[in-house]
Amino acid sequence: MSYPYPNPNAPPYPNPNAPPYPPADGMGFGAPYPPKGEGDHGYPAGPPPGYAYPPVPVPFQPDGQGAIMQQPVHGQGVMGQTVPLNVPPGLEFLAQLDRLYVKQKVELLEAFLGCETKNKYKIKDSQGRDLYTAKEDTDCCTRNCCGSFRPFDLKIKDLNDREIIHLNRPLACDSCWCPCWLQSLEVFSPPGQLAGTVEQQWSIFTPTFVIKNADGEVVLRIEGPMCTFSLCGEVEFKVLSRDGGTEVGKISKRWSGLAREAFTDADNFGINFPMDLDVRMKAVMLGACFLIDFMFFEKTANKENDMPGMF
Repeated sequence: MSYPYPNPNAPPYPNPNAPPYPPADGMGFGAPYPPKGEGDHGYPAGPPPGYAYPPVPVPFQPDGQGAIMQQPVHGQGVMGQTVPLNVPPGLEFLAQLDRLYVKQKVELLEAFLGCETKNKYKIKDSQGRDLYTAKEDTDCCTRNCCGSFRPFDLKIKDLNDREIIHLNRPLACDSCWCPCWLQSLEVFSPPGQLAGTVEQQWSIFTPTFVIKNADGEVVLRIEGPMCTFSLCGEVEFKVLSRDGGTEVGKISKRWSGLAREAFTDADNFGINFPMDLDVRMKAVMLGACFLIDFMFFEKTANKENDMPGMF
């Protein structure tokens, strides 16, 4: 088989007169995404910090009930679909989720003896399927001496027992009387690489937090109720846009039943966030849920510590 000789009059490659790639709209492609500060495409000056833009591809998540037995390998697809490469390993599932459920395991030793044990959790999707597990990493002395104020590391692992998110909470106060030593939590994903932080803001009456990305830019805000005592209903912490003007989600502490609420500190939470939020910020939102649990719903010797305001 022979090939024709190249045309000596053909323009050089690349053609200096050709339009830039990708082609402009009208040639079968959408217009290229504008650089930050140009165009509006739904945002006045590019995407807000912490949001996925352009959209992240949606990974495969199987149908049916029960645990997800096979999680995608980073960079490989399942059943012909492509897993996005621009997210930390293990967070691929979060790209298509706008809500998570966190269920804390009941510890019988803690319930009967009042001895503080390591908190353990399961993280589920909206259909109740297991996604991740989480376990507190602290020593006995820290847990029982510092109570709900204790510093901790918390490891979040996938179903293959790989650590995908690491949380670190330093020792601090949460009272309005200590404005220079308030609560914070660092979220690393993958472990060792900062994804973002949760930082408590000074307030007298209601708990307030800011969610920041790895660059220290405010992405979201969280505002809680004046009284966080749960009485046969949900306790809601509103998730607001970075300017605080729009509610975009919530973290809800759910009523777990009279016996469980009275005799244990095992809590259930629901987390709602924007679908197009960057997966790293979704991981930080998950960290915010754990920080809220320790600050407001962790009992010391099975006794409630909540009181109105931030005193």
